Amino acid sequence: MTELAPGSTIGILGGGQLGRMLSVAASRLGYRCHVYEPAAAPAGDVAHAVTNAPYEDQAALRAFAESVDVITYEFENVPTAALDLLESIRPIRPNRRALAVSQDRLTEKDFLAGIGLRTAPYRNVETEADLPAALADLGAPAILKTRRMGYDGKGQIRFRDTDQRDWTGVPSVLEGFVDFTAEISVIVARGADGQVAAYDPGLNVHREGILRTTTVPCGLPASLLTDAVLMAARIVNALDYVGVMGVELFVTPQGLVVNEIAPRVHNSGHWTQAGCAVDQFEQHIRAVAGLPLGDGQRYADVEMENLIGDDMARLPELLRKPRVQVHLYGKGEARPGRKMGHVNRLL
Repeated sequence: MTELAPGSTIGILGGGQLGRMLSVAASRLGYRCHVYEPAAAPAGDVAHAVTNAPYEDQAALRAFAESVDVITYEFENVPTAALDLLESIRPIRPNRRALAVSQDRLTEKDFLAGIGLRTAPYRNVETEADLPAALADLGAPAILKTRRMGYDGKGQIRFRDTDQRDWTGVPSVLEGFVDFTAEISVIVARGADGQVAAYDPGLNVHREGILRTTTVPCGLPASLLTDAVLMAARIVNALDYVGVMGVELFVTPQGLVVNEIAPRVHNSGHWTQAGCAVDQFEQHIRAVAGLPLGDGQRYADVEMENLIGDDMARLPELLRKPRVQVHLYGKGEARPGRKMGHVNRLL
């Protein structure tokens, strides 16, 4: 793969905060970014160009693809028909297989099991009629998750007993209970030449299905963290992946269990902006542009905290604190559950 020359344009599907931070990282390496986003695009504040059009607009998609040199994405739920058209014009990195695996929770779990990694026990629940048998197999507690489009706790129903009969309304996966003591995530990158680089695993804390903090170091045994990195590397190699991926894992008495993968830069990797010379956003741009991967070695201990909804009222206080790095996403209304920014605290 030929390296993109400075001045080339990277197309980004999705205009949220991840696209915004990717655009900033690309600009430091001399690249321009063109963002494609059907709705409001915070990334548009810092990108070279923005196309606001639906993914069904073939003319807009074609014009976008012809204006860029390579295409990447900040979220994985891009319609297949749009990807087909875009890929006929420009390369998409990470590749379409990574998207196909991550867009469907059942496909993702089948893939992970197929390469020898442990996941939560699961059953396909295609229709509401499949639910009783799945609950009988896995028991309760369990979580029913939509196979597609769920994130930040959306599209999920918790089952506390096997008599419960709530339904998502769409094909879903029932996940059995995992007795875990912690959740960690590995931010891993793979270059076009097959080079793999991983950041230190971070310890994640969620509330109401939304990530609240990620802390490094995570205080777990070195052997377990090595296993986590090796598992992440196995995933990106199996997918012939190019770019950054987030891999979430549960720590259990029986070992590590893969919770989910995200084929993009990841919320739990924001700490790298304060803790590493090359953060996850620059690492992703390097990979999709065909550049050598950077040094992901951690040189500081960091806690990342998401600023969600009313947390924005704390902004004046946070700005006054020493050793705190504030990142705001340029969004308007601070609604409950909406990620407005994050802070990185040096510990």
